[in-house]
Amino acid sequence: MSTITLYTWIGFAIFLVVMFVLGFVSARKTRSVSDFATGGGGLGPYVLGLSFAATYLSAATFLGYPGWTHDWGLSTLWLFLAMIGGGPIGVMMVAKKVRKLNTKQKSLSLPDWLGDFYNSDILRVGTGLILLFNIFYIAGQFVAGARIFEHLLGMSYTSGLIFITAIVVLYVFVGGAFADIYTDAVQAVMMAIAGLAIFISGIVIFWDGGITATFTSIAGSLSAQDWNLVKVFNPSSAHFYSVGAVSGAIIIQWAFASAPHLFNKVLGLKSEKDLGKMIATYVITAAFCLLVLFGGLYSRVALGGNVVEADLALMEYAVWAFPAIIVAVFGVVILAAAMSTTDGIFVSISTVFANDIFLKFLVKRGIINISDEKAQKIALQISRLAVPLVGLAAFLIVLQPPVYMGDVMWIGISGVAAGTMGPILYAIYSKKKAPARAAELSMIVGLLSYLIIYFSGIVPSTMSAGALATFIGIATIVILARVLKKTHVTESRKVENIRTQAN
Repeated sequence: MSTITLYTWIGFAIFLVVMFVLGFVSARKTRSVSDFATGGGGLGPYVLGLSFAATYLSAATFLGYPGWTHDWGLSTLWLFLAMIGGGPIGVMMVAKKVRKLNTKQKSLSLPDWLGDFYNSDILRVGTGLILLFNIFYIAGQFVAGARIFEHLLGMSYTSGLIFITAIVVLYVFVGGAFADIYTDAVQAVMMAIAGLAIFISGIVIFWDGGITATFTSIAGSLSAQDWNLVKVFNPSSAHFYSVGAVSGAIIIQWAFASAPHLFNKVLGLKSEKDLGKMIATYVITAAFCLLVLFGGLYSRVALGGNVVEADLALMEYAVWAFPAIIVAVFGVVILAAAMSTTDGIFVSISTVFANDIFLKFLVKRGIINISDEKAQKIALQISRLAVPLVGLAAFLIVLQPPVYMGDVMWIGISGVAAGTMGPILYAIYSKKKAPARAAELSMIVGLLSYLIIYFSGIVPSTMSAGALATFIGIATIVILARVLKKTHVTESRKVENIRTQAN
């Protein structure tokens, strides 16, 4: 056993003990589906801000995205602008209004919120089913965990995949949202420190007499390997090859800020007046975490592109640049990043089955006739039993390792955004509520547009395809809201005229 492997096992064992202790404590607080979904709606801004950052960024930030910067060079730094610019704008545009509207609705999730707002079970159940796209997101995080176990702990990819799946499933099964949020806050701090350490390490190692000279030297090394690596738009990149593609990346990051597993964090905030503190905490933490993108560039300079897999570029740079114990710490941080996002998505998906479909549709509509107390107990059981089923589905998706883990997770993000952003934005910005039918058709048209645009190859980038489909969904509800309102008014007048003539 190598020194790195030994340290990683020790670090990961300590990490798991801390996480499972928090999970056990959280389980004792989880007595209802509301506790499981949002932590009971009584959490503070700093904890939620850290949790939001950890969940937003995920393991893709520490493996997938540095893999992109390794393969595509400086053009990938557009992602920094997209995530620092597009993400916070999305939060500021949506979060405050959503939180205010929810003081009356008391919804637990995105499908619950949309279903209550538009009074539509079709929208509630349909949005819930769309959230199953996030199984791809979970699958991407499992890839990250499996890669770490493979690279640092000497496991095979399949064994590592089984291990990370089992750990996350058990953890979320026990603790729900309390476990998700509090451990995410710890993980966010670890991720921010790691991002800053990676960024500074390259400056120290490649120092050339000054900051400007150092980065000029790094750029020179990249251009010597491949001129495309220093282009503003890299034609080899899947996501940053043109102005339109970069715009799509920014737009989809903006839409991602309203993703279900992030949406739940906003609903969990105790006081609306603390939303600004929550957003500020998120922005500062995210800025430090995203500095890790430079790790992909450093690995290209240090190793000349000779890495086993692009997704492992950051870890191979860490092994080259740092002592074994620090490499082990980075490995644990990346595992923490994978868990911090994965557990949040597990909670949001399980809430769909337990709350949005079982409680708010089957029980509320009398399809299943049981007492409220029994319904709540069954809902909590459903929310927990959904976790291993979702975990199994995600496991099977990436049983064969993908080329880029980041591409896998963006299949899920883009599908959810395309189907939900239209109804969300119209709900919070329109002075008049759109007819439920307009919101339902926006959901359907947005999702179908994404499936056609991306999977037929019309737009090769998952980000750009998702952004275009999101705009189509938004346009659909804007147009149909006016058309269906006019139709409704005309029909009402006809009925009134018939009644007048009859009298």
